[in-house]
Amino acid sequence: MGHLLPPLVTDNVSVYQQRPKPFLQITDPKKTMILPTILSLALTATLSSPLPSLAIPSLNSPPSLPSLTTPFAQSKNLLTGLENGKIRPCPSTNPGCISTNPKSSSFAFPWSIPENYSDNAIQKLQEAILKTQRNAKIQVVEDTPYGQYLQAEVDGGFNRDVLEFLVKGDVVAYRAVAKKVTYIYPFTTSLGDSKGQEERLKRIMDQLGWYAPSFDSMD
Repeated sequence: MGHLLPPLVTDNVSVYQQRPKPFLQITDPKKTMILPTILSLALTATLSSPLPSLAIPSLNSPPSLPSLTTPFAQSKNLLTGLENGKIRPCPSTNPGCISTNPKSSSFAFPWSIPENYSDNAIQKLQEAILKTQRNAKIQVVEDTPYGQYLQAEVDGGFNRDVLEFLVKGDVVAYRAVAKKVTYIYPFTTSLGDSKGQEERLKRIMDQLGWYAPSFDSMD
């Protein structure tokens, strides 16, 4: 029996107050040993549970990388080189581009090489790029099953631009694309100058004496 406190008189009524009993009181030593065991088993079952909601991530696992879903993230991944033996189209996130690939929104006609200019065409193309472009550097010149491929880097309107050419017989396919895309915060519309790319390539073509058809010449 608990210890009784002195009587308390309220409204002429005597009330005996008794000390509150503990919420949980285990006096049996065997029961005291069983309780931690139960808690341990419950924790083990939780950690080994296959349910995703109970899974605990590892502290050593690396953070997941964000997917390339934004236009800015996509524009940083510029692919160059041939694609299925053809010059690549312009990326949809890069307005500073023109390409002879018909899948491009900024389409340009391939060049034609006159008969008397066809000798050493790839070498003449290199010389014309170095002569007409600022800080031009020839990156790649190689023979492929699809023709002779040339890649160069030059100064562009905002940064460096990449020029790609595929010479096959008397036809020259090409792409001129800004290496980096410029965005103005907080807008998501990128800045580009496809007209500047057209003028750049026209200087190279005029230097070579080659020509390209146009919609006007088809009338």
